[in-house]
Amino acid sequence: MFYVKKYKSPVGELTIASDGLNITGLWMKGQKHFAVTLPAEHEEGKDLPVFAAAEKWLDDYFSGRKPSPSELPLAPAGSEFRQTVWKILTEIPYGETMTYGGIAEITAKRLGRKTMSAQAVGGAIAHNPIGIIIPCHRVIGTDGSMTGYAGGIDKKIALLQLEGAEK
Repeated sequence: MFYVKKYKSPVGELTIASDGLNITGLWMKGQKHFAVTLPAEHEEGKDLPVFAAAEKWLDDYFSGRKPSPSELPLAPAGSEFRQTVWKILTEIPYGETMTYGGIAEITAKRLGRKTMSAQAVGGAIAHNPIGIIIPCHRVIGTDGSMTGYAGGIDKKIALLQLEGAEK
């Protein structure tokens, strides 16, 4: 069984999803790909220890306390390729950014390939089911531009400003 809980944040309402033990989703209201990995059958509003942990993590994050994604049990559903990209996202330090091309280079190395398309990496990032915690908002264009964000560029900028990122 899957469960969801709402969380009110400075960037709007968030929906947190869990399989009962792990965080499986975190989406902003109205974002692209909202709850795509959430099964149709799920229960809303159940109090679970994993939700309490996620809420504390988010409280800490929005208070500027720099929590790490490793503090939570995360179980995003996706292919090996997407899992690899999402793991790299969790390694981008709070308040720092990385380019799609940089992530493509790391992904290629980890998967034993010579090269990797930045566009393919962008597709995996766009389908990140655990926003904010798996920090896809920290990914920028090669020229430093604020490209693509499922929750909206305004929210991406707000999250980066909260973190004190230079861009």
